[in-house]
Amino acid sequence: MSNDEFVAGGNLGNVPVVPGHIQSIERAAAILDLVASAPYGVGVGELAAALGLAKPTTHGILRTLVHVGFVDQDDRTARYRLGAAAHRLGERRIDASLIRSHAMNWADTLAARSGEAVRIAVLDHTEALVAHHVFRPDNSPQTLDVDARLPLHATALGKVLLAYTPGLLEQVTGAGLTAYTRRTVTSMRTLVAEVTHCRAQGWAWAVGEFVPDRAGLAAPLRDTGGRMVGAIGITTDGDRIGSGPDPALRALVQDCARAVSRGLPRMG
Repeated sequence: MSNDEFVAGGNLGNVPVVPGHIQSIERAAAILDLVASAPYGVGVGELAAALGLAKPTTHGILRTLVHVGFVDQDDRTARYRLGAAAHRLGERRIDASLIRSHAMNWADTLAARSGEAVRIAVLDHTEALVAHHVFRPDNSPQTLDVDARLPLHATALGKVLLAYTPGLLEQVTGAGLTAYTRRTVTSMRTLVAEVTHCRAQGWAWAVGEFVPDRAGLAAPLRDTGGRMVGAIGITTDGDRIGSGPDPALRALVQDCARAVSRGLPRMG
């Protein structure tokens, strides 16, 4: 049986293969499955023989898996074991302190240029947790919001987290949407439309939905792998957002989010 026939109609390790699927991903999944079953490590030759693959093909896939952290290679034995990224699959651990340290200077700059308060939030279960807060630069009385929890459906930061976290929207809407003000979105259809807009445009906004006469504008933060790990945004008077954020203000927030994202390492 040829390698192609094996992939198309056989079974790679314990991973069933269905015709029409992407062959390279099927092979990588099969290699991960075998590596996971070898706690003391496995060699490239053993993997190639077990899967009926050419040794250069197996080695190329292993090199890629090592590069992304799913597999580690022992420098002494050259054998392969599961890497840290594979062990973290499904855990979604976001280091809020790391995000804050990378974003602090950019957040300060955004506050200075926009004249508004800046907050960074990460997802904590079904709430947005404020990880960093820069006061509005006008010396007015303000309260530090670090560690405050915000509703996902009623804040710009929360809507960004909703937009880029698969399955979260269904969970939040299934539990019911609390009305904090008369402007809070409590319709599932309306919230879905807003989240869809956020994904398409790369930003979200909310006006008077959590606190009357206050508005928010936010954009996603991504790590080097492209994964959304948080959100950054401004809080301002409702009339500065109105029926839609000023393009210049929106550009400031999005440019800041992109700048922070360029410095964020892969997380989780």
